[in-house]
Formats: sequence, C-alpha cells, structure tokens
Amino acid sequence: MNNVKIIGVGSYAPERIVTNSDLSEIVDTSDEWISSRTGIKERRITEGEDTSSLAAKAALNAIKDANINPLEIDLLIVATTSPDSFTPSTACLVQAIIGADNATCFDIGAACSGFIYGLNVGTQFVKTGVAKTVLVIGAEVLSKILDWEDRSTCVLFGDGAGAAILSKSETNGILSIFTGSDGKGAEFLKCPAVTVKNPFASNIDKKSSVVSMNGKEVFKFAVKTMPIGIDKVLKDSAYTIDDIKYIVPHQANMRIIEHVAKKLGIDNEKFFINLDRYGNTSAATIPIALDEMAKQGLLKNGDKIILVGFGGGLTFGSVLIEWLI
Repeated sequence: MNNVKIIGVGSYAPERIVTNSDLSEIVDTSDEWISSRTGIKERRITEGEDTSSLAAKAALNAIKDANINPLEIDLLIVATTSPDSFTPSTACLVQAIIGADNATCFDIGAACSGFIYGLNVGTQFVKTGVAKTVLVIGAEVLSKILDWEDRSTCVLFGDGAGAAILSKSETNGILSIFTGSDGKGAEFLKCPAVTVKNPFASNIDKKSSVVSMNGKEVFKFAVKTMPIGIDKVLKDSAYTIDDIKYIVPHQANMRIIEHVAKKLGIDNEKFFINLDRYGNTSAATIPIALDEMAKQGLLKNGDKIILVGFGGGLTFGSVLIEWLI
C-alpha cells in the first residue's frame, strides 16, 4: 500500500462580508443574540458566484500551493450540499474551469462531514495505486438554500470553499481516518430536493428546498460523536492527545467546541477557531481553517493535527494528519 500526504491547500471566500448587525435588518435578531449563542460575528455571502466558481478558485490556490500542473490530478472530488445542479456534478464543472483534463470527477454528499469523507475516499485511491494525485474540495453556497426569514438557521451559515491535494509519498501523512453515519437522525438536519411529481404520482407532498434543523438534537449528536472521532483516530495510531498540536473542528458553534473540550479535558486553545469570521460553511469549514493555519505559519513539518466533524445525514468523522509540507 502506498503512503499518502497532503502536498497543498487552498481556500476562497466571497468578498461580501455580512455582519450580525446586517442580519438584524433582515430578521428579528441582534449581534448579541447570535454571538452569545454561536460565537459567530460575520460570514461571507456570494453576490452571484455559484458553488463551482468558489470551488475552482480554492482548487487553483491549492494547486499553486502544491506547485503542480492541473493535468497531474487523477481524481477530483467535490464535497457539497449545495451543488450548481443535479447534473453535471460540481466536480465536472470545476474540472473544466481549472483544466484538470485527466481527472475522474464526482461529488459526494455528507454535509458538514463531506471534506473528511472526501479525504477518506481520496486516500484509499492513492493507497491502492489507482490514483497518484487527488484534489479534494469542500465547497458551499449555502445562502441559496436558506430560509432568510428563519432566524434559527439563516444566521448560522456562510459561503466558501477549501481544498487539499493528496499525493503518493515516501512518508505517510494520513495516519488514521474514521467515518460514521446515523441515518436515524436524518430529520434533524435536512434540505429537501424536488417533490416527486409526475402523471402517475398521488398524494404529492410539496417540499421546500431550504435548510431546516433541530438544533437541540444536532448539538447532542455533535458533542457525542466528536469525542468519539478524536479518540478513535488516536487509538488507531501510536499517539495520544498530548502529541496533537491542533484539533481542527467543524466550525459550527462555539458552544459545541467548548463542550467537547471540557468533555475531553483539554484546553480550548488546542482547537483552531475561525467560525467568528466565516460562520458555518458546511463541507468547507475544515479546509478553509486548514488553509488559514498554513498561511499563518501555525503548522510546522512533523506537527500532528486532528480534523473532526459532524453533519447532516447524520454523518461524522475524523482524520489524524502529520503535516509534511
């Protein structure tokens, strides 16, 4: 089996910053209400760009960081809940934009856990020799599937994209991966597609394609599964929590992160946080954070970090990485 490592990261977010005060002019809310309950202060919202555009820009930044030619990419995976279309896939649209003509392309749907699922899939392709270079992107334009009159959801989310490039390596950088799902909780966080409507259908149940969430149940799921994910990848490796420089969590809610830190008995400072500036960008939160950490010089060669997330599905997962860039 081949070794695998990350050789480049990149991200992109729309220029338009929407603050909590801006939202208070749209729905009945306030900066204090949002900040105290979530830790979010602002988010980026697209003014017209769709998911493939954000994804392609993040991908090009990762390609530049990795110093490769797009033609070297064998596999292109986009994790998204908000694709441009049912078909073609967002991955195929990105392929055309960035010139990754030799890549096999497909999307995966695991909501906020999507980037971790994508890393898992890409890692297996490289390990088995089916691919040498894999581009994994988490990209979302959640603003197009929000109910902007529902203050319980519209204040939480933002738009953005992040990407990482995996490559065959002499030294292993992907030390352990864990993923899981719980479909019994599907109703707790969802966004319906189109209604089943045809000349033969009866009892048509009209659906509204906007995000809805049972926040209490999602919170319970998150604080249960994130510690499980962290413990699992540590047990599958030779490391302990003391060996980990940073934990990069899905950026959903500061209260969740604080609860997980307390449950694990570790300092909040071990968690990298940027949700105050981006909100919840679903599949994009972890790769955006990873790129910020790299650009800020927080990651050094040999550092061990854990990526951990949860999302609709319900889904969850974690990855233990040795930073080898």
